[in-house]
Amino acid sequence: MNLLDKEEGSKVIINNDNHYQLNYILIGGIIVRHNKLSLVLIILSLMLVLAACGGNSGPAPAASPSAPEGEQKASQEIRTVQHALGNTDIKGIPQRVVALEWTYAEDVLALGIQPVGIADIANMKKWVRLPVEIAPEVVDVGERIAPNLESIMALKPDLIIGLKRNVEANYAELDKIAPTLVYEPYPQEGQGDQYSEMIDTFKAIADVLGKNDEAEQVLKDLNQSYEESKAKIAAAGMDKVPFVLAMAYSNQNSVDFRLSTDNSMAVKILEHIGLTNAYKAKQFEIYGFTLTDVEALPALQDANFLHIIQETDNVIENQLKNNPVWNGLNFVKENRVYALGGDMWPYGGPLSAQIMAEKTADLLTK
Repeated sequence: MNLLDKEEGSKVIINNDNHYQLNYILIGGIIVRHNKLSLVLIILSLMLVLAACGGNSGPAPAASPSAPEGEQKASQEIRTVQHALGNTDIKGIPQRVVALEWTYAEDVLALGIQPVGIADIANMKKWVRLPVEIAPEVVDVGERIAPNLESIMALKPDLIIGLKRNVEANYAELDKIAPTLVYEPYPQEGQGDQYSEMIDTFKAIADVLGKNDEAEQVLKDLNQSYEESKAKIAAAGMDKVPFVLAMAYSNQNSVDFRLSTDNSMAVKILEHIGLTNAYKAKQFEIYGFTLTDVEALPALQDANFLHIIQETDNVIENQLKNNPVWNGLNFVKENRVYALGGDMWPYGGPLSAQIMAEKTADLLTK
């Protein structure tokens, strides 16, 4: 008897030389011996095997890729990215980012990505107000000017982003850990302003991280906020009064003021909402501020005074409270002193810019 001539699933009984009946079943071209107790289990097992192999319905389809073809291609693509310290090759789209400067940590967060590491998280939370929380699992990798290389290495990043003046000295070591991009937010005289550089860098980081659409939406929201804040200020007539913006902090028994200059990012933000800077620096200030004291303020007393002062170092309530120069200023006597808050970061990214625009409009029109 030719067993393979039997129909699929048919039973076959064979008498062996000792006249014992041997029961078989033919499934999928396979002859399987069985007994009554195991028959069901055998059939079910073989059915599962045949289903996994595609049965007799034809060749099995090719395995589906783990990611769409476009994403697979992007994951293998090597791009050369230009930055402040040269060119860096980056393979695919980085997933594990370490940010060694608060501005770039903000940029990454604005794009919907939590970095695996950020430098000096505690002080970032103190100085930088954001609508996005830093996740608890994000690791603090040390000071911005002296990051901990061992901590960074342990995170196994595939991208590191830093500020030129802070990481230039150990750039080679960082670049051995992961591709490292370095940016310079302070253009030289005649080479642009801090605001334009901030926008360009944000777009560049978004492109590296495959988040161009997200970046476009962030900037769209920012511009919408500018328009709304500008209209609000104009309706109140506050666009006709210039401003002066200062960070202030104690220096022993005196107070140091950082008066924002026209090339600073903060001034450019406020210009976007229709305001004009009253302070004109005598010389180009690459960092966007002039360091001075209270004696410089009488020349600016007809402007609205916006300030960034930490509550833990409230120089107005402490050093300036009984200062005759301060108390004699028109903006003090006329209650035109506006507190932006100690966590208003004037060197940040688009999220900080939006917060500054909206906060200023609220203060000037309340």
